[in-house]
Amino acid sequence: MADKIFKFLKVLSKKERLMVEDLIYKICILKDLTNLDIKKMQGYKDLFRCRKGDIRIVFKKDNVMNNVTSIDRRDDNTYRDF
Repeated sequence: MADKIFKFLKVLSKKERLMVEDLIYKICILKDLTNLDIKKMQGYKDLFRCRKGDIRIVFKKDNVMNNVTSIDRRDDNTYRDF
């Protein structure tokens, strides 16, 4: 799963990559979800998505840490793997 995330980051423009890296830092390291467009995924207790433009970051929220599980552009296949 991490390889898919790194491949996606390589395809992004520098501006988009910096924005996504900042979001990942806020979600995983700082655990600061304020001022972010976060919604709980239907049918799951601990999966959430963060939306910024047409990019979606799906992450698993835990008491100890948050883990990014998927990053993709918005389309019908973004949430297919869950």
